[in-house]
Amino acid sequence: MQRFKTIVRVLALLIAGLFFHYVLPQHDLVKVTSTEIIRTDFSNLNRMFYAQADSGSAEQPTRDLRLINTDKQRTFLLGFIPRDSTGVMVYRNEDTGWIWPPYFKFDSADLQAEAASLARGDEWAVVTHYGWRVRWASIYPNAVGVRTVSGPDVTIVPWFNIFFFVFLMAAVLFIRAMWRQFRERSVDPLLDAAGDQYDEVQAGVAERKGRVSRWLDTWRSKEKR
Repeated sequence: MQRFKTIVRVLALLIAGLFFHYVLPQHDLVKVTSTEIIRTDFSNLNRMFYAQADSGSAEQPTRDLRLINTDKQRTFLLGFIPRDSTGVMVYRNEDTGWIWPPYFKFDSADLQAEAASLARGDEWAVVTHYGWRVRWASIYPNAVGVRTVSGPDVTIVPWFNIFFFVFLMAAVLFIRAMWRQFRERSVDPLLDAAGDQYDEVQAGVAERKGRVSRWLDTWRSKEKR
């Protein structure tokens, strides 16, 4: 039973980690090489990883998809330590609107124009995005912002993610403390009262069994006489 609980906890932590890694903002140092628009037919495999159509447009089973092609600086340790090499990375550029995740992005056309302008130069930029790049399923991370930086040696601190996890930890500790107080004040007394009642019932049953046994013993003694 203890092993089963451990497995469930590990799976829950793994699912939560993957969920937060997908929806929380990430920052990549890139050089924008080009932009393009492709016609995309979604499948049951990858449809859930795409946002909605542009705000004001009707949702269709097939539609145009904006892409931003870049050379991304490779990193170690989830982006904290930069490497001296680059690799190709492609981002999609879709409105999130009012749906999940709550980036409230309505300016995909403007962002595409900014990326096209960067592609004409040789500047380094930071692309803020969420999501994953899964090549075999044609899944792209969604770019939600782009800004120029001085060079590839700039340090990017994920302040939002830091504050989010600090707030999440504080919320978990607060809820845990509230549950402990609620349990001490409400649940434990009820459990103790139920235990006392159970003990009283058990004692009453034992007493009645004792009386029956004594009554039967009196009849056995009479039969022996």
